[in-house]
Amino acid sequence: MNRMAIGDFSMDFFSLAGRRAIVTGGNTGLGQAFSLALAKAGADVFVPSLMDDDGATGRLVEAAGRRYEFLKADITAPGVAARVIGTCAERLGGIDILVNSAGICPMAEVLEFGRPQWDATVAVNLTAAFELGHEAAKRMIPQKSGKIINVCSLFSFLGGRWSSAYAATKHGLAGFTKAYCDELAMHNIQVNGIAPGYYATEITRKTRSDPVTNQRVLDHIPAGRWGEPVDLMGALVFLASPASNYVNGHLLVVDGGYLVR
Repeated sequence: MNRMAIGDFSMDFFSLAGRRAIVTGGNTGLGQAFSLALAKAGADVFVPSLMDDDGATGRLVEAAGRRYEFLKADITAPGVAARVIGTCAERLGGIDILVNSAGICPMAEVLEFGRPQWDATVAVNLTAAFELGHEAAKRMIPQKSGKIINVCSLFSFLGGRWSSAYAATKHGLAGFTKAYCDELAMHNIQVNGIAPGYYATEITRKTRSDPVTNQRVLDHIPAGRWGEPVDLMGALVFLASPASNYVNGHLLVVDGGYLVR
């Protein structure tokens, strides 16, 4: 690889023009923000999801001037990971970026949280991410480039009451990120994680609507506010872009300072 001088740097390093990106669960919640961020940076977007958003994400992506493709799919089903990667390659002409965003967090008291909740969480949060990463690597290695971004969590670092499986899978996803970095970096593939903190989304509405629990969260965030999905979009684009080509095996925490307090 040719060495670059500091004068070679430009804002084009953050451009995703011509890239093809998969965002699992990319039509709901934070995943939708990731899809739009990639599109606004220049990427075409392919979203596999079980959820139907009535075309809302597609309209956002297309309004940004990029192509949007959707595949209704259960990413935990046998053989689906290969179908997702193959269908993206057929429709968009290849794959440059994989964002493993899909995740679930069933909650119950410790003695009520059993194998059904555990197995379902592992299947979505960890096994599907591995299978998709594995299938994507089959295409990224020959082209000698690629970005795999795993959506981790504060619970990649912390324990987790009421959902041991969520904490366990997010720790596992952090470990998978580092392991695949070690495997794939030699092929010019960057594998990183992004770890959101507490965000004002539909999934946190109940917590935010209770003054006691809302204040408990805010008291732990130095920034003094809940995150908004837009707070993650620039970080995601950075990890997907050439600007991060020497960032590998890293978990980028975007939490308003939560972990330092």
